[in-house]
Parts: sequence; structure tokens; C-alpha cells
Amino acid sequence: MFKGRHFDRSVILLCVRWYLAYNLSLRNLEEMMAERGISVDHATVHRWVIRYSPELLKRFNQRKRVVTAKWHVDETYIKVRGQWKYLYRAIDSNGDTVEFWFSERRNLSAAKRFLRKALKRHGRPERIVIDGSQTNREAILSCDAESRLQDRSRRSLKPIRIRQSAYLNNRIEQDHRAIKWRIRPMLGFKAITTAQVILSGIEMIHMMRKGQAKYACNQRLSLAEQFELLAA
Repeated sequence: MFKGRHFDRSVILLCVRWYLAYNLSLRNLEEMMAERGISVDHATVHRWVIRYSPELLKRFNQRKRVVTAKWHVDETYIKVRGQWKYLYRAIDSNGDTVEFWFSERRNLSAAKRFLRKALKRHGRPERIVIDGSQTNREAILSCDAESRLQDRSRRSLKPIRIRQSAYLNNRIEQDHRAIKWRIRPMLGFKAITTAQVILSGIEMIHMMRKGQAKYACNQRLSLAEQFELLAA
């Protein structure tokens, strides 16, 4: 994973973890490394974040524990080049992150792509709670029908129950805050591809803090310890 890199893996992991987890700018990290006698340019730190976040998330997902069959689905706004884009997210009844999807548009097609991704990775939930969005409701009905048609188990699958309630969906609105808290100091992303990668890393940190990895279920591991396990 770190073969051929000029800097030691511990330095790379430290910078990537600190940037994704805390309200630090790339130049903050450049200064902090300099105080430790390590000369690294802020642009290099940015390249590390873009290079290693997807790989770490992939390894995390392989170790992610199973979510429950009751989901809350919603989307939140993220600014890219001064324009609002949309981060679709789902959490389960325990508050664990189910799935996320970053989209340039907020429409039926985007909602269906997000739900297909969630269903493919986590299977069919029994119930999905949404707010008053008719678009999300249509997306659930469409993806549910597709899922049942594609099922080859010959079981009689019950339709996914949909509960529309802004009050009940306040759970995921609160969960959005952890993501928005981290990206607020960034003052918006410069490109869609960059936003997708960095948001995936921030979501991974959020899941780590919730203890969603199988190896974290029975032991309270720090973020640093979890990063070391993923990078091993």
C-alpha cells in the first residue's frame, strides 16, 4: 500500500487521519509536520488524502458489521465550486451508517442509484423512514420492485414498508451534523471528484467513531489504532 513512497507510512497515515477527522486545513498540517521536523508540502498531504482514502474505505467496508433492517434515508447539501450538490445518506435503527452517495443532482435518478447501491451491499431492509419527499418514495418503490423481480430465491418477499415522517427522520438529520461539522471549515470543494473522495474518507471516520468495524465491537480502539489495522 505504501511501497515506493518517500515518506514513512506512519507520517502518511497521521496526516490522512488528522485531515479527515479534525477541523484542520492542509496548511495547518504542513505547519504541524514542520514543528515535528518533517518537511512536507500541503499539496503532498492533499495527494495522500485522495490516494489513500478510497483504499482505506474499501478495507473498512470489508470489515464493517451488519446493519439492521430498519433504515432512515435523507440527503443533505454540500457546496462544490459555489453550487449546491447532494449527499444521499442512510443510517439504521442503531444510528450506524448504512450507505452514502454523492450526486450532482437531486432527482429520481440519483435517489435510485443511491438505493440500488445500498440494497446491493446490505440487502433488503424491512422498513425505510423518509421525510415528505415524494421523489425518495418513488425511488424506494421502484428499487423495491426491481429487487423482488431480480430475486432468485423463490421466496415470497414482502414489500419494503415506507414511513414518511419528518419527526421520525430527525435521527438522520442529527447524524448529518458530524459530516457538515468537518466540511464547514473547507469553505466548499473545488471539484466533484475531489469532493467524492474526501467525503468518503470523512464518512469512514464517522463510522469508525461509531464502532462499526467488526474488530471494534468488543474493544474500544482509538482512530489511530483502527487506521493501523486497516493499513496493515
